[in-house]
Formats: sequence, structure tokens, C-alpha cells
Amino acid sequence: MSNEILCSENDKLIFLIPTSQHSPKEVTSILKKHPEIKFVSLVGVDLGGNDTDEKIPVALFLKNIEDFLNYGVQTDGSSVILPEIASLNDARVDIIPDSSVNWFVDYNFDNIDEITGLPVGTLRIPSFLIHNGTSRVDSRSILMKAVEHFKAQLLSLIKEYPYALESIGIFSADEIEDIVLTSATELEFWVKTPEEKADIEKLSTSQGLKEQYWKRTVGPVRTALEKSLILLDKYGLGVEMGHKEVGGVQAKLTGSGNYNHIMEQLEIDWKYSTSLQAADNELLARNVIKDTFTSYGLEVTFMAKPIEGVAGSGEHTHVGVAAKLKDGSIKNLFSPADMTKDYMSPIGWGALMGLLKNYEVVNPFVSSTNDSLNRLKPGFEAPVCIVASIGHTVDTPSRNRTILTGLVRDMSNPLATRFEVRSPNPTCNTYLVLAAIYQTMLDGISAVLKAGKNAKELEINFSKGLGEEKFYLETARAYRSEDDVFEHYTEEERNALFGKPPATVWENLVNFQRYPEKKTVLLQGNVFSEKIIHSYKVAILTQWATELTQRLIPDNMDFVRSCKKLHGSENVSDLDVVNWEKVNQLRNYLMKDSLSQKSLFTQIREAIEAADYDTASKLQLEMNQAMGTLKNLYAIYRRNLIELS
Repeated sequence: MSNEILCSENDKLIFLIPTSQHSPKEVTSILKKHPEIKFVSLVGVDLGGNDTDEKIPVALFLKNIEDFLNYGVQTDGSSVILPEIASLNDARVDIIPDSSVNWFVDYNFDNIDEITGLPVGTLRIPSFLIHNGTSRVDSRSILMKAVEHFKAQLLSLIKEYPYALESIGIFSADEIEDIVLTSATELEFWVKTPEEKADIEKLSTSQGLKEQYWKRTVGPVRTALEKSLILLDKYGLGVEMGHKEVGGVQAKLTGSGNYNHIMEQLEIDWKYSTSLQAADNELLARNVIKDTFTSYGLEVTFMAKPIEGVAGSGEHTHVGVAAKLKDGSIKNLFSPADMTKDYMSPIGWGALMGLLKNYEVVNPFVSSTNDSLNRLKPGFEAPVCIVASIGHTVDTPSRNRTILTGLVRDMSNPLATRFEVRSPNPTCNTYLVLAAIYQTMLDGISAVLKAGKNAKELEINFSKGLGEEKFYLETARAYRSEDDVFEHYTEEERNALFGKPPATVWENLVNFQRYPEKKTVLLQGNVFSEKIIHSYKVAILTQWATELTQRLIPDNMDFVRSCKKLHGSENVSDLDVVNWEKVNQLRNYLMKDSLSQKSLFTQIREAIEAADYDTASKLQLEMNQAMGTLKNLYAIYRRNLIELS
């Protein structure tokens, strides 16, 4: 990316201030030349992935610019998600600017400045959250520490075990100027006409027929998509593609020439960047996309599974590691010296093994909501197993869409070698996901290099079968599959080979206790701390319990109430009576209390109130299954009725 300020074509608007121009003098000069920028906002990201946005008038910011850039602003930390860190009686949190990444200008195109005739802008400065003046407690800080720790440890390892560099084509660690960690995300999302109700049957049919995937966009969806791509490019993201995804139905053209009944799934991809910048870019992209589509009267959701029964939205996350050499060249540390001989270098193999072996403590950051777990179900190209694909042969790249992690490689371009982690979704806290991935990858790399394993040995190890005892990896697991894991294995076989996946948020969080040795991997280098992990657990547990009792159960109650008796005394068959009885029995089981028996909904509420989360988790699964059965039974009941009373 150029170090020059990115401007619009007419040079009236600037969209970012790069890292090279963050001195007080340069920032002052830029803001004075652009009076349409009225506000400054310091953007910290809490453990829940929420970004702060406070409007500081530019005049006040410039008056005290050195203090703002050095000391930031104070906020009430109890208002952000930092439970048991920033409490009501210990709530001081400072928001301190980060000068190591790009700063973006966020324009409100609905608010035109009367003097300049330009949209009002806010300079958004990515920042850190500091508790009590000493502890960095925000998501951005955790990722920054993970990157610094990874780079320092890897450099130390390759100096101690130089054979790892020889396998890549680097003759000495002295040639290395820097270790570069790169990342990129692919953002999928749904857009629709406000208040449009999903027709599951039509959506499912369209998905099965692949009527929408990569098809031409039309109307306001096309305009909003194109404008989003143009804006993201102005922000320096380097847009690579925008297209329709598999979900959606054809919009309808009205007699007035407008489109309605819009319900489509889209994807936007942009160029990779350094890890912290990539996460910041994604945060920006979500805001730009949502604002742009909203301006065209369209509702955007980044939920992982907004519509039951059809494709959810993923955010496939790509990670790579390279060395910048002193001669200016770049070497991918995952690529072997001979791409026709090996899949990866020992460093690459170690990174993949570390991620999969320790994934149980990465997953709580990936799948932290009921919505995210709803997406991870067989049949929708979403991964449910801890398993990777590397390709059938060295010269046949992996194209397996059913696995957790895929090795991406291009025989003609060694710089392209990376991992695609397919489990994240658009609501993930990408900062924490990347930090956890890097910590676990480093664990595998360290084990591999200390053992002196070469690429061929590691390929054999990684391709182990169930029950085979091999280096580093767990005996009771397999880790590689080039087959469709949903078609090739039964659920029982998948669970036996790759481990049973968590089905609820609680089952996921419990892995921090179930695998203490894996949690220790996160703590290395003080990247994560016990306090941070505990705070995160409290935040996610509170979110899960609140959503379960105050959103999911009430929504289910509404559906239970909507399942009414529809047949009268005429034109009714004995089958209608039997079908209704099945429906009604299930309604009562789910929702109706009596003196002798409590309903399933009541049992869940009471388990949550008693902090009996194991029971609440099991009952949630029972509720999900019962609700699915109820919906199916009621559909069968309605289908047989000629007349509805």
C-alpha cells in the first residue's frame, strides 16, 4: 500500500492517514486542510469485539493533540465488555491511540457540511484499552502481543535450529530482517428488504438448484455492492472481489420499476495485510458495507446463521508467515524450497499441527454464540470436525470444503502458501481468533523444530490413523481427510476420528477447564492471561445465558403459541386428529407447567438461575431437538388440511 494519503478522485476527501503520517505536526496539517472532518474518535475493541466510538470535536483535539496522542482519553470501563476487570468500583480505562496502523476517516454521507458542501467526517484512530494505567486489556493489545511473541520466538527457534531455514531456501538467520505475519478474511453477509420474511422452502430450493451462486446482481443490491467495493478501495483495502453467495432468492421487479422481496447472500474479499491491520480492516469493512447498503434501503446482517435451514455466513480466515530478507525479498516460511517435492516446510507442518492439536482452546473464541454454533452443522459447507486437508498429492491442491482448515498453495507461487481456517463467522472477534491461532501454531512449530523433524517425516505423522501413536499429535485422533467428511463418514465415525464437536456455548467454554495443558499454550509469552481468559468466559457465559432465557425461549414460546388447532368438525380425518394431538402434546411438554411437572422452558430458566450450566446446556439441546420436531409436525398437520378454521 502506498504511504500517501488516499483521496477521492477529486481530491476533496481523504479516506485514511497512513502510519508514516501520524506525527502531531502532520496530523494537524491534514485536519486543517480538511475542515469537513469534524470529529476524532479513539477506537478501542473490548473482549466482546465491540468498538468504542466517541465524538471529540476536531478543534478540541488539535488544541491538545500531543496529550490526546500520548495519553488518549478516559472512559468508564464498566460500560464495555471487560467483566471482573473493569468493575463498577474499579472502572478507570484509558483509550490510547495506536500509531502502528492506518487511521481511517469515516464519512456520514447523510450529513453534508454547510460550509464545505462535503460529508461530515470522523477520524477513527484504532486504540488500546488500558486498565488502571498499567494493564492492556483490549482485543487489539492481545493480538499485538501474540504477533510480537510469535515473531520473537520463531526467530529464536530458527537461529537455534537452522535446518528449518535450509528447507525453505534461506541459508542463514542473519539474512532475515523481519518476520511478517499476514492475515485476510472473507466476509459473507445477507441483505434483504426490511421486514421481509424468509420463505425457507423457496430459499432451500434455490440453494439446492444453485440458482444464486456467483450470479449477476441487479437493482439496489448491485448498486450498493459496487459502491461498497469502490469505497473499500478508497480506504486502501485492495478489493479483490464481490459476488453473490449460495443463499438467496430472485428479487421481484414491481410495476413502478423498483425491486422488492430482496433476500440475497453476498461475499466481499479484499487483499491480505499484517495481522493487526487485517483485523482493523475487517472492522472498517463491516461498517462501510452496512452503512452503504442501508443507504439504499437494504437491511444487512452479519449473523452466522440468520435463516434456519439455509446457508449461513462464514468468514474464512487466512493466515500465513513470511520472512522479509535484508536484500528486500520475501520468503514464505510455510513453503518448501521445492514445491514439487513437499507440501510444506517443517515450519508449515508445525503450524498446522499446533493449530489442530490445540483447537479446543481456539474454538471458544471462534464459536462463542448460539448463532455461530447453529451454522456449524453438516450439509452447509461449514466445518464441524477438527480435521485438515492438504491435497491428494503434492501437485493437486486441496479443494475440500468440508474440513476445518485447508492448505492453500499455488505450485507457481510459493508466496501464496497459507492456511484457510473455515470455522470463523462474521460475528467473531477476529483479534482474539487470530491471537489464539498464532499461539497454537507457535506451539506446534516449537515442538517440530526442537525434535528436528523434516517435511516427509511430518507428512507421515500428520497423516496418522486413529489409534496410531505419533510425534506430538494425540493418539486417539486422526487429523487429515481428503474426503468429504459429511459423505464419507457417519456422525459416529466423525466423532471417533476427529473428536465430538461442542454443541452449545457452554460445552465450548468448558474446554478451558477440560484441557488445561492446551490453555497453557494461550498463556505463553503473557499473550493471554488467566485474568483475560476468565473475563472473556464471564462475558460469553453471561451473553449465552441471557440470550437463552430472554431471546431464544421467548421466540420459541411465540412459535408454540402460533401452533393452533386449525381443523373444525367438518372435512376432518382421523389423521388430522392424531397429527394435532402429537403437536399439542409437544406444545405442552415445551411450555406448559402443572402442579406436578415443569415444562422444558421452565427447567432451563431454573437451571440458569441456579448457575447449573451443565444441566442448562443439556436442556438447551433437548429444546432445540423438540422445537425442530414441533415445526416438522405442525407443517405435516397443516399440509393435510383442506379448510382452516
